[in-house]
Amino acid sequence: MRFLLVEDTPELARSVRDLLVLDGHGVDHAASLAEAEDCLAAAGYDLILLDIGLPDGDGRAFLARQRRQGRDVPVIMMTARSAVADRVDALDGGADDYVTKPFEMSELEARIRAVLRRRGGAAQTLRHFAGVAFDPLAATVTVAGETRALRSRELRLFEILLAAPGRIHSKEHLCDRLFSYAESVTDNAIEVYVGRLRRKLAGSAARIETVRGLGYRLTAA
Repeated sequence: MRFLLVEDTPELARSVRDLLVLDGHGVDHAASLAEAEDCLAAAGYDLILLDIGLPDGDGRAFLARQRRQGRDVPVIMMTARSAVADRVDALDGGADDYVTKPFEMSELEARIRAVLRRRGGAAQTLRHFAGVAFDPLAATVTVAGETRALRSRELRLFEILLAAPGRIHSKEHLCDRLFSYAESVTDNAIEVYVGRLRRKLAGSAARIETVRGLGYRLTAA
């Protein structure tokens, strides 16, 4: 998945970004609300991690503006303000969750998973497709009774393909969903992850087809 991190403290931003990249997400970092606006104008995101106190404004006002504009992307607020009134304001303003600094990275990961489960509904629970049982929370696929672990970006790639079976995804689109602007990647990287995922699906009727000149799609043989 692709996340937008809006945080002006360099050390915290670096720690959060490193954690999420290790989990297999693409992460773009904005140190101000203006930079965040530019990112939102250029790309789509699955989740926004948003600080309240930023150099050029209040994150809650920014969030309210996004909601008025019809952007429904999940948002977790991050702030040092621990007063109940601050939490209530953030949640009433459209935030999906709220984490108070300083926080443990494991707590942030848990809150992210919870928000994505609530927003994704069935997409975040066990799914079956063409002889494959997919558990995104355990990061596994089970084929003919054999459970196979997925690496982080294999997991994200399968989530994207499984969300729309039969739909063709270009390499550019997949790069955009799997990697951040800060990461230097080529089309070959997508080929590598597709190859790995195909091996994990071997023995099932699930196929990742290459559509020459267009991209990839998930089908049932």
